[in-house]
Amino acid sequence: MSESQDEPGHGNSVAAWSAVTLAILGVSALTLGYLTGMTIVTYIGAALSVVSIPLGPIMAKLGYGVAGKSKK
Repeated sequence: MSESQDEPGHGNSVAAWSAVTLAILGVSALTLGYLTGMTIVTYIGAALSVVSIPLGPIMAKLGYGVAGKSKK
């Protein structure tokens, strides 16, 4: 175990959790829509998946990252 203060945080931040949660929801909706043939659900899932990509870095710059000023 490391007692170093140089820990990267391993993505344990509001920004990381938000981006990952949105990505999981998007991929789940995309898969459900594709398998059931519901086109609108497929497009919504695809849109959520694409939006989740820049969400983490944007929230980190707003202060919700590992080293941000906003805490959990």
